[in-house]
Amino acid sequence: MPSNPALAPAVGVRLPRFPRPTWRPVHAVWLLSLWLAVAGNLPLWLRVNELAGTPTQRLALLGGFGLVVVGITAALFSLLAWPRVFRPVATALVLVSAFNTHFMLQYGAVIDPTMLANVVQTDVREVRDLMSWTLPLTVLLVAGLPLWVIWRQPLAMRSWLPQTGRNALGALIGVVVVVLATLFTYQDLASLMRNHKELRYMVNPVNTLYAVSRLAVDQLPKQVRALKPVGEDAQLGASYAGQSRPPLLMVVVGETARAQNFGLNGYARNTTPALARWQAEEGLVNFSQVQSCGTNTKVSVPCMFSPLTRTQGGDQTPEHENLLDVLQRAGLAVLWIDNQAGCKGVCARVPNASALDLKIPGLCDGGECLDPAMLDGLDTRIAALDPVRRARGVVLVLHQMGSHGPAYSRRAAPDRKPFMPECTSNTLSDCPPEQLVNAYDNSIAYTDHFLDLSLQWLKAREQGGAFQTGLIYMSDHGESLGEKGLYLHGLPYAMAPQQQTHVPMVVWLSPGLQQRTGAGGKCLRAQADKPISHDHLFHSVLGLMDVHTKAYDLALDMLAPCATAYAQLGTVTPTAAN
Repeated sequence: MPSNPALAPAVGVRLPRFPRPTWRPVHAVWLLSLWLAVAGNLPLWLRVNELAGTPTQRLALLGGFGLVVVGITAALFSLLAWPRVFRPVATALVLVSAFNTHFMLQYGAVIDPTMLANVVQTDVREVRDLMSWTLPLTVLLVAGLPLWVIWRQPLAMRSWLPQTGRNALGALIGVVVVVLATLFTYQDLASLMRNHKELRYMVNPVNTLYAVSRLAVDQLPKQVRALKPVGEDAQLGASYAGQSRPPLLMVVVGETARAQNFGLNGYARNTTPALARWQAEEGLVNFSQVQSCGTNTKVSVPCMFSPLTRTQGGDQTPEHENLLDVLQRAGLAVLWIDNQAGCKGVCARVPNASALDLKIPGLCDGGECLDPAMLDGLDTRIAALDPVRRARGVVLVLHQMGSHGPAYSRRAAPDRKPFMPECTSNTLSDCPPEQLVNAYDNSIAYTDHFLDLSLQWLKAREQGGAFQTGLIYMSDHGESLGEKGLYLHGLPYAMAPQQQTHVPMVVWLSPGLQQRTGAGGKCLRAQADKPISHDHLFHSVLGLMDVHTKAYDLALDMLAPCATAYAQLGTVTPTAAN
């Protein structure tokens, strides 16, 4: 209580309230642009600082490139400075920049159309694996202050005609800043952008807007059009006439396995002891020089099964049917079993199933399954296929969880981890490098175990007289484990390191399937070190399954040289020669 009652305000008298000062949109636009250019593009500036030469060049590049980013962002926000538009759109772009900053800092990722498409197609399991305590902290530090200002400070908007003029003027000023800054540092900036194209995908939030527009223009129209048919003339070859046992081919689509850490490829660690035994005793062949079609699942898996090579557009959004359509059209039974976030449209027109539906204790816990779950009840699944097709032959495709990161420690059973201690954090840069490699190598060793189980299953069906069996394993892409500050995968192909594009592959054919096709183990081993790629899978499977179609290309059948050699000996009529 005041000591002098006379100074106390009278009851019912309201003190005046002064309104918060309003901002003109131009102030909000440029302050927000400056903030995003600095805090929202920290990974970009760290990368530019790393690439710049002398201190003078570094200062010029950071200053000039920084003004370019400010000008582009200001021009963009100026065009959006409308009542009821600016705040929600600015909020979305600030949050996008904050999330981008986290993933670029954490994993060395860049935000291009393919990466954005992967984000759209991700599932709960993948999102959970990417969660870490640094994510909300980064978002708070980058987005907290600008969002508080955006929503707390009133904006003095004008009527539509004057505001249109101001918005246009603001955009023009932003463009002028870009032009002047570019001219000021043209030589250094042009050289930097020409030699390091990944930088264009690191400019927040422009990278996301570019990726969204490219997806809308390039991919959405293709997705609404009907696929072009492939192999309409497909038919089974002479090997099916009077056959005593049908062929059964298992195609295992590996996930995130890089050839560098595959024991069969000379890796210092024995990450593939079971496959080494199959190689020594059962004629398994390891192909050591295999290149992927892409650096992420969304590109690589459709490309593996595409009739087009990568240079023909196999790495683009599919416009054609794929290998499974041709096999089914020829009259074979086809089944896809998935332990991943979907088949990316490849299995849309054939029978398919998910391993998660099995809910097997010990194999399917925590919302995901270990890869051996795909073998559970496999005989029953095959028996449920069309009996007429099944009697001709079966092609199974098993899509692994494999070595999907960053939660490598979740990819192997606790009792099958030979390399310890291992990294158990999703924040890979926080792990000691040797523990990160241990976790990844454990996932490769578990793939070795899964392939061993698959081969045993196939061999038992061969010996039981039900089928003539074979297996092709090929990984979809590789992985970065901290080399050059990069983690995970998904860099644009032209700038991706070999760890993301050099992948493992093995082939095993039972004695019955070797006799049927003429592709003997000795001949296959002679092909093992020749360069091949995902481009070869489509044609090699058609050749192995003796499916005749004009879509088949002999030059891309990696097994054809062996089948032709056996034909010349007069022991078998090869599929490749038809």
